[in-house]
Amino acid sequence: MNTQLKRHKLTLYNTLTRKKEIFEPADPNRVTMYVCGPTVYNHAHIGNARPAVVFDVLARVLRRLYPHVVYARNITDIEDKIIAAAKAQGVDISVVTEKYADIYRNDMGALGVLAPDLEPKATDSVAEMISMMERLIEAGHAYAADGHVLFNVPSYPGYGRLSGRDRDEMVAGARVEVAPYKKDPADFVLWKPSAPDQPGWDSPWGRGRPGWHIECSAMIEKHLGQTIDIHGGGIDLQFPHHENEVAQSACSHHGAPLARFWLHNGFVNIESEKMSKSIGNVLLVHDLISQAPGEAIRLALLAGHYRQPLDWTAEGLAQAKRMLDRLYGALRNLADVRSEPTNDAAPDAFVDALLDDLNTPKALSELFAIAKRANTETDPGTKALLKAELIGAGRLIGILEMDPEAWFAGGGTASHIDGDEIERLIAARNAARKEKNFAEADRIRDELAAMGVQIEDGPQGTSWRVAS
Repeated sequence: MNTQLKRHKLTLYNTLTRKKEIFEPADPNRVTMYVCGPTVYNHAHIGNARPAVVFDVLARVLRRLYPHVVYARNITDIEDKIIAAAKAQGVDISVVTEKYADIYRNDMGALGVLAPDLEPKATDSVAEMISMMERLIEAGHAYAADGHVLFNVPSYPGYGRLSGRDRDEMVAGARVEVAPYKKDPADFVLWKPSAPDQPGWDSPWGRGRPGWHIECSAMIEKHLGQTIDIHGGGIDLQFPHHENEVAQSACSHHGAPLARFWLHNGFVNIESEKMSKSIGNVLLVHDLISQAPGEAIRLALLAGHYRQPLDWTAEGLAQAKRMLDRLYGALRNLADVRSEPTNDAAPDAFVDALLDDLNTPKALSELFAIAKRANTETDPGTKALLKAELIGAGRLIGILEMDPEAWFAGGGTASHIDGDEIERLIAARNAARKEKNFAEADRIRDELAAMGVQIEDGPQGTSWRVAS
């Protein structure tokens, strides 16, 4: 266990109990966390990126606290939207899912999201889903009807506890399908029949495919066990998806809970409006990373507390870029300071903020306090400590991973900047200045400015960075 963080206690807001609780894993030597991942039939939007980034930070914190963390984030690769996309393209569903799973991994990687320890695919766990359904039927919590298997909601008295909804709200909120084979309107599908032109698996109830909700319960049981420490996802999944997971897992495990802690991140709105295809304001991560540095997108997502709604704005993204310029600027000023960053480098105030239910806004304010001190400090030993703290704290939330010179040389922006061309123009400008051809030197400066490049003349020569 990390010597610095050992002194601190991690507290997390548990949706199940509706309060912040001290997090103590069931087994400190094997901490388990599962987060609902993407349904891979299209590009991920910025709302999909928020849980990926938030729970990446939590995984980093947990790994500092405990010797062994198993973080699983699934891939949903069988679902009606996937089937529709494959049919429209005339290809097998695997062509669609593998393409978009790779794009998702690359897009999240551009935001500094580390790969999870496990990435189970739903189609690899169909046998486990069928087994879970058989147990639910045997225990009287599910039933087969017209080629379907359905969970009988009234059989589980605890249904609704996670979302805090009453029965009428749940039926309305789930937009339940009215079907003659249902015993109760709230019952939800675990298995459904497949038409000849649809993907399907053999089962005791005929050829078919799983419903969405059973997938996560079966994958958690298969890879992590009956009860895990943390289950996370977006607030949109709280009901009905997570509520259904709670019910089917508990009923197939003799009442054992699926997760001890439930964490949910808030919605992402766009310029104060709900993100919606009908409005046309859906922002894809794939597009954003061609317009702004991945670290800036990540920082913009972490600027608000994860449980609160986040209003995504163009100005907020630009501000995140400027914030990173300030932090990287402080590190560039410390370029000649020798420092050996360690996992223990993050200062107590920064760590305390993260351990208080991932309070990233407070953590960022502490990070900027370090940068401010670093810009005015003169003592060599203190400067070395501040540099280590900047790098160590940055790593804990997944920023400041680049060399400062590379950041200002365009590595921290979209790839439309040609570094070699910038260096050529700077050399030509310096030659013009040496020849006292100031008109040409000014013309080149203006050309660079039009390219979005800001140059600074100093004792060490001319440096450049992408303008904020």
